[in-house]
Amino acid sequence: MRISLRCLTYLLLLVALTLTFVSACSISIEQRVVTTKQSVEDCRVVQHTMGKTCIPRNPQRVVTLWTGTLANSVALGIKPVASVYIIGQPLQEYLRGKVDGVEPVGSLAEPNLEKILLLKPDLILSNTRLQNIYKQLSYIAPTLVLSLPSPPFPWKQNLEDLAKVLDKEEANQQLIDQYWGRIEKLKLALGDRLSQIRVSVATVSENDTIYAYGEKHPVGSVLNDIGLQRPLAQRGDFYYINDISEERLSDIDGDVIFFLYWAGKDAKKVLEKLQQKLLWQQLKAVQQNHVYFVDAAHWHGQDILAMNAIIDDLFKYLVNTP
Repeated sequence: MRISLRCLTYLLLLVALTLTFVSACSISIEQRVVTTKQSVEDCRVVQHTMGKTCIPRNPQRVVTLWTGTLANSVALGIKPVASVYIIGQPLQEYLRGKVDGVEPVGSLAEPNLEKILLLKPDLILSNTRLQNIYKQLSYIAPTLVLSLPSPPFPWKQNLEDLAKVLDKEEANQQLIDQYWGRIEKLKLALGDRLSQIRVSVATVSENDTIYAYGEKHPVGSVLNDIGLQRPLAQRGDFYYINDISEERLSDIDGDVIFFLYWAGKDAKKVLEKLQQKLLWQQLKAVQQNHVYFVDAAHWHGQDILAMNAIIDDLFKYLVNTP
């Protein structure tokens, strides 16, 4: 009878422990389910170059690590708290008034990780040129690495790729529709001149190198969208022609030349030196006073705000200038 009672006691104890264990597991599983459900509600998984990352559905403190991403983010309705900038140069004119309050956090090549950490971002938009610091950035906040080859993708693709990861496809479509609307207005304003004007785009660097821009460059794509003709040497699926010799200056001639002007004393001296050359003075556009000096910052841009600034210049010089 004593043995039977002892066995019964052990059996009851075993049942109690089993029930306790099952109950604890049930609570633990329930907690994990709730936690997972909350995580899914608070963020969404996004595929990017370095894998998958769960990012906030409505990020409030975004840091961008490329000026093109900064401009496109602003255009899509997300104003970053901080961004990298081009060190040693003033803020691009086309961005002035649009990025007030966006803190600088280093250069394009060397973001300042300490500053970024102190700003407590909830999303970092990096790129493939900064893959070497991806782990450090990920420790600070969820980080998306956008593909940024050299030269970059077409500007429309850059905007679309960013819109997808930010869940801003509708805003992207609105921006593209507005862009095409402006293109159509410009075409109507040009009328018959649209098929008659040959538009050249060129610049000179601080080391005396003369460049002309092809149809693959963002500027070239805008001119193609409008239907403006290009000089023969600037037609084709290429980004730019570099090292144009003075003897080949005719490659940059046209009915109109948009000459990209870089800020800085050295660039100004090089340009003045070029303008004194006899072959420059013999260009058709020069002789007819149809050379327009435009800000290289947005003509060299890679974002929707820069493209709209280019269209502003085209209206200014091709439509509103006698």
